[in-house]
Amino acid sequence: MATVTVTAETLETLIEANDLVLLDFWAEWCGPCRTFGPIFETVSDDFPNAVFGKIDTEDQQSLAASFAIQSIPTLMIIREQIVIFSQAGALPEAALRDLMTQALALDMDEVRADIEANGPDAPEA
Repeated sequence: MATVTVTAETLETLIEANDLVLLDFWAEWCGPCRTFGPIFETVSDDFPNAVFGKIDTEDQQSLAASFAIQSIPTLMIIREQIVIFSQAGALPEAALRDLMTQALALDMDEVRADIEANGPDAPEA
């Protein structure tokens, strides 16, 4: 699947309608963002059941601020409407593929139970 452009107007619907959403917060002027972009696009082709969305932080400043994005590129993974990963920095292709495999393998019932027991900001065990 090709990547999609995400805006403040489309984000909520995108997250509600899809079980797995990857967000790439980027900007045109950012060298590491330009390096990571093709990797993000390539990996998106191998995971057709996930949505790979790109958020231009220059165009969507309020959206980036709502996620407290301080460095770009930042990759965020949302599964079943829960942020399960967020990290700044470009990833190599193999690392992004591995991360996708891990995200898909998560038992989301366990994740929800952990959030229920410990709160949303509790460190993972």
